[in-house]
Amino acid sequence: MKKTLSIVLMACMMLSMAVVGFAAEAEYTLGMGVSLSTASSKEGNAQVDATVAAVVTDADGKIVSCRIDCAQSKMDVTDGAVDTAKEFKTKMELGPDYGMLVASPIGAEWDAQAKAFEEFVVGLTGAEVAALETVESNGHNVAVDETLHASCSMDITAFKAAVEKACADEWAVNFTADEFTLGLSAITSASSSTAATDDEDGVVKMYTNYGAVVVADGKIVAALNDATQPNITIDVFGDIVDASFKGTKRELGPDYGMTVASAIGVEWDAQSDAFSKYVVGMTGEEVAALETQEHNGHQISVDETLLASCSMDITGMMEVFAEAFAYAR
Repeated sequence: MKKTLSIVLMACMMLSMAVVGFAAEAEYTLGMGVSLSTASSKEGNAQVDATVAAVVTDADGKIVSCRIDCAQSKMDVTDGAVDTAKEFKTKMELGPDYGMLVASPIGAEWDAQAKAFEEFVVGLTGAEVAALETVESNGHNVAVDETLHASCSMDITAFKAAVEKACADEWAVNFTADEFTLGLSAITSASSSTAATDDEDGVVKMYTNYGAVVVADGKIVAALNDATQPNITIDVFGDIVDASFKGTKRELGPDYGMTVASAIGVEWDAQSDAFSKYVVGMTGEEVAALETQEHNGHQISVDETLLASCSMDITGMMEVFAEAFAYAR
């Protein structure tokens, strides 16, 4: 009898452990959003401020992890000149070199304040983040909440907008995991910019690729990418003629216009989604090592399975995912 009772108790314990182990594998959703402005562009300076947020939400839509960065890209366009070789770092990458510490009323650098905002929004929904109350202070909209303001005293408008977009991301992907880290990357290039001449205006093209990855057990379990292509038109005097931006490539959807030129007749957002799904199960190094081949001036995938759903240049997506993997925390 005692032996039978022991076996029953042991079976119950094993079942209980199995249930607990299963319960730990919760389902989450990864979303990403970008809030971009060219409003700071002025004579002699072309500027793009692109704030990007990646969020992981639970089944109730509450944020369990958040990452924020800002690709603040500036270019001196005096006399209509451009620098196509200019290199850019995000504010998070600049760290103490960004230089906010001296001007900060709480003595905290941009990266530290951004991380404080990331932590503050955990437990909130996208709507609750969007509803965070602000007050104008020295030309900036800062948090009214004293707890948040004590660790993040800078303007939070773009943060709120990017997080709200991320929580409502129509391309969001689901994943299951026990423990995970979240990485975010933004890489900007101005290589396609053209200088102004007496006959024709120039165009500053500080284009940015964005990537967000969730990493569990050393592998990517969810990924999203996007890109922005704001065009800032300048004249030969360095004046800003136009600074237009219509939306990210994912937001533009069919209006981006890749379908006609696509070898597989598929728009950018769908091909981007296919690549994001393809890298699931890989490490950052494996993504960076994906083999490509030159085709019509673009580096496309060698893998036939990937090429069937993503025939566009994949180098930018490879780079941004590999970096996001390295930045995961």
